[in-house]
Amino acid sequence: MNILHLSTEYNLGGSGRAAYRIHSSLLRRGHTSRMLVSGLVHGVPEAGPIWGNMPWRAADWLARRATDALSLQYLFLPSSWRLLRHPWFQAADVVQLYNTHGGYFSHSVLGVASRRKPFVWRLSDMWPLTGHCCYSYNCDRWKTGCGACPLLHDEPALKADRTALLWRTKQRIYAGANVTLVAPSRWIAGLTEQSPLVGHWPVQVIPNGLDLRVFRPIEQAAAREVLGLPQGEDLVLFSSVETQAYRKGGTFVAEAVNAIKGKTRKPFRLLVVGNRASEWETAVSVPVTAMETVKDDYLLAVLYSAADLFVHPALADNLPNGVLESLACGTPVVAFDVGGVGEAVRPMETGYLARDKDTGDLSEGIKRLLDDPDLRRRLRTRCREVAETEYDMALQTRRFEELYETVIHGR
Repeated sequence: MNILHLSTEYNLGGSGRAAYRIHSSLLRRGHTSRMLVSGLVHGVPEAGPIWGNMPWRAADWLARRATDALSLQYLFLPSSWRLLRHPWFQAADVVQLYNTHGGYFSHSVLGVASRRKPFVWRLSDMWPLTGHCCYSYNCDRWKTGCGACPLLHDEPALKADRTALLWRTKQRIYAGANVTLVAPSRWIAGLTEQSPLVGHWPVQVIPNGLDLRVFRPIEQAAAREVLGLPQGEDLVLFSSVETQAYRKGGTFVAEAVNAIKGKTRKPFRLLVVGNRASEWETAVSVPVTAMETVKDDYLLAVLYSAADLFVHPALADNLPNGVLESLACGTPVVAFDVGGVGEAVRPMETGYLARDKDTGDLSEGIKRLLDDPDLRRRLRTRCREVAETEYDMALQTRRFEELYETVIHGR
């Protein structure tokens, strides 16, 4: 088969890394797979920018300036219409979307494009269902038309409240589009069924997959030696592309580790990985090792293996790659019970699931795992078992192949 992927990033961020992994796995299986993304990709013949050349990029920049000023989020980007003439689009048997927010692709072309090619849309977050936000938290306005938005400044932010207009515009565009949705989690699949915007489209649950030859348990002492980390301390890992972003819950990590300082079985260190990680050295009262964002999967596997536990305090999430990567490396996870996180973080099986925004419960989970090495050893074994059974890249790829065949033959 010939598959074209449209993604904000090439192997960066949660959605971009998921797109790259699916694309790479399809290549290994012998398919023709290509990616069009928001920026230049050097030295990779099967990936390139969706805008094509500088005049188109300039036109997109001007259009983005205008739509941003008017709070008309991504409604018009000229290069999106150029996509219809792109040779990779014309050759594709199926087109797969990932994040469509980010100012690189306009969903306004979706109706026309999806009548020419079968479209599969992998839902990285809630943006396709709402008037503008990626996650609605406790707001249910996306079910009735948005407007009077309480989350106007959440990413992707708006200057003025056009959420009702944007919601209705999506409704008109989607009504003329033919799309099959892919939900990484049962949680977001359930939301699509409640959505007046996308509820008429078929949805299939396909959890994220990992290369389990890369993400695998590594002997902890060896992993720490590679990273230059102390052997005699327990290690709590917090990793995020944006460690200071509100949705990622870093504030709760700081409060939780400060609350249990001096109360655990032995001293522990916080390992923070991501943008602005160095700021954590003064944010908490426990020792901190800070590392900037790590893009190499092999090094990520070393990081997870070096840790005693991975804390994922996101306040809203789908089925995050970081959680699955940690499980695959045999490292239990402490997380808030939000979105699809609980589908992977199973209480006292693969980790500890804390009540949403409950710092006390989060700190209790961290302390409980740090204080019980025997429990951690049991969880490590189960983490890897779950990853092998449910989150293997080979399984995910087969599921996508079957879905592609269905939508292609359906035409």
